[in-house]
Amino acid sequence: MIKSDVFKTISLTALALTAFAANSVLCRLALGTGSIDATSFTLVRLMTGICVLLVLVGVRGKGVAVRDAGSWLGAICLFLYAVGFSYAYLQLETGTGALVLFGTVQLSMLGATLRAGARLHALEWAGLLAAVCGFAYLMLPGAEAPSASGFALMVCAGVAWAGYTLIGRGSENPLRDTYANFVRTIPLLVPLAIVVAMSRTVQFEGLVYAGLSGGLASGVGYALWYAALRGLSGLQAGVLQLLVPVIAALGGLLFAAEPLSMRLILASLFILGGILAVVVGGQRYRQIQ
Repeated sequence: MIKSDVFKTISLTALALTAFAANSVLCRLALGTGSIDATSFTLVRLMTGICVLLVLVGVRGKGVAVRDAGSWLGAICLFLYAVGFSYAYLQLETGTGALVLFGTVQLSMLGATLRAGARLHALEWAGLLAAVCGFAYLMLPGAEAPSASGFALMVCAGVAWAGYTLIGRGSENPLRDTYANFVRTIPLLVPLAIVVAMSRTVQFEGLVYAGLSGGLASGVGYALWYAALRGLSGLQAGVLQLLVPVIAALGGLLFAAEPLSMRLILASLFILGGILAVVVGGQRYRQIQ
């Protein structure tokens, strides 16, 4: 039974992390081919996510009363994340975007912890400094430096996703709250729909990529992650998410023919290694106290 539970957790975790990385790959494929614009991608992604989550919530028999679940603040954070994510990938490669996104998420959540009064010890400060240096190195002027505006947009998306995560920490029914938050984005999507209807041309290929991102990589991916979290500690969940930029970079290499630059590899080592030091080092230090 124990081995079966462990295998189930490992399988669910692997699928969820792959789904998270797939969001980056699908977005980059869609926008990179010009088969869809960022506004349409965001609209289709969120609407498809709503439909899939509606089915998942209904299958579990939890009801779909939006007024009793989620929050408007959570919906706003979700919307800002989705918009920033899409527009950032107009200018960033898959691995770079995922690295900036998940690095920002982890650093933002660390900032919230510090604001709440937590104190860091030497190893945590060293890890934080390494992560910041990694971001600085990534953005140094040069041919391999990513777009500054794309970087800024992805940082905004990361901050918004961190806010969404922090808001949902106390959720008693994460799947239903996620569905409710998605539904609450509908009024925010109306202006996007108007823009799309007036001035955008979308190809079928782009719709497929956006639909897969919203329905499979987001809707199903979030459900898989929630199921996996039952068998993971907070430390394990935090560390495992650091694999997403690595998986995304490999996906970009395989499916979008994007190169793995030495700058990205070294920046990843600094950023992900620094965050790993903060998460693991901090946990062990507090266990000793």
